[in-house]
Amino acid sequence: MKRIIVTIILLAVITSCKNSKSEPAKDQELLVKGDNVIIPENNPVFKKIKTEVISEQEHSDGVISAGTIQAIPNHYAEIASPFSGRITKSFIQLGQNVSAGSPLFEILSSDYFSVQKDYTDALNDVQLAEKNYKRQQDLVKHGVGIQKELDEAETDFKNKKTSLSNATSALKVYNSKGGGIGSPLIVRAPINGEIISNKIVNGQYLKGDADPVIIIAELSKVWISGDVKEKDIRFVNTGDHVSVKVSAYPDRNITGKVYHINEIVDESTRSIKVLIECDNPDRKLKPGMYATVNFSTTPTRTIMIPVTALMQQDSSQYVWVKTGKNQFAKRSVTTGETDQKTVRITSGLKPGETIMTEGGIYMLDAK
Repeated sequence: MKRIIVTIILLAVITSCKNSKSEPAKDQELLVKGDNVIIPENNPVFKKIKTEVISEQEHSDGVISAGTIQAIPNHYAEIASPFSGRITKSFIQLGQNVSAGSPLFEILSSDYFSVQKDYTDALNDVQLAEKNYKRQQDLVKHGVGIQKELDEAETDFKNKKTSLSNATSALKVYNSKGGGIGSPLIVRAPINGEIISNKIVNGQYLKGDADPVIIIAELSKVWISGDVKEKDIRFVNTGDHVSVKVSAYPDRNITGKVYHINEIVDESTRSIKVLIECDNPDRKLKPGMYATVNFSTTPTRTIMIPVTALMQQDSSQYVWVKTGKNQFAKRSVTTGETDQKTVRITSGLKPGETIMTEGGIYMLDAK
């Protein structure tokens, strides 16, 4: 009998303990009402939640592009021989600075001799035609000449002057002053710059269609050619200042300016070619180097929140907004640009509201 009484007492104690433990458990549960949730302070999740009052801040949507450094076209010249012939003299060496019109090399060419002969013949023809024209003028003036012959002499003189002008222009194309027949052609620099490539060898025979033997570049300014995605081109404008980084000089701050934005979209990459002009006084930026270009956009005041606050549901995004003590409501938001830490909110939130920045993942089971 005693054993039965003891057993009954033990069962009653155990049942009482179970009931005492179950009540607090209910107190700890998350209370869910539609899109709203209440988090009791004695719930373990409560300590894992962090909140933040949101505010507007200045934000600039940076656009980053990879680019390649190149010489500016009108500051760059590839020099080839205009005629087939043999090089007789070189006037320059690699790394030398030259001015426009400076002699580069001398070449003997039979084709150039023909150009010289045409010039000399045209010059002689003009002199003879001029003498004849003046003679006919004198005869007509003294009444012994014929007007028709004077008109013919005048026409011939004009034609010969045109031929001389053409022959002179041909010589000017080669920067020649029209030396005597048989004199060598002196090829001259078309621009100011530095000799960055020199393949001249004295005695070398060059064909008229040979590759360039000298390259001149003026590299105090260079271009960086970059590609900007179609969706980002609205942030880039001619004249904008940009920052540039090259792997060869990682600690160097380089600035440039947008020089030109192409009018055509590359259909294969959906990008637009953009040229940036940079000063290069110490010639550290070399054509062919890779560069990273950061286009800075005009800062605007906007709402930025931590990426940890943003939740995803199917194709929509939302955050938990604090609506009361330990109470939060799910609210859909529209987002803009994002980086590794923050995301831009374009609609759905107002400055001064408090959102859950950490712990939202624990709400998934409560919805």
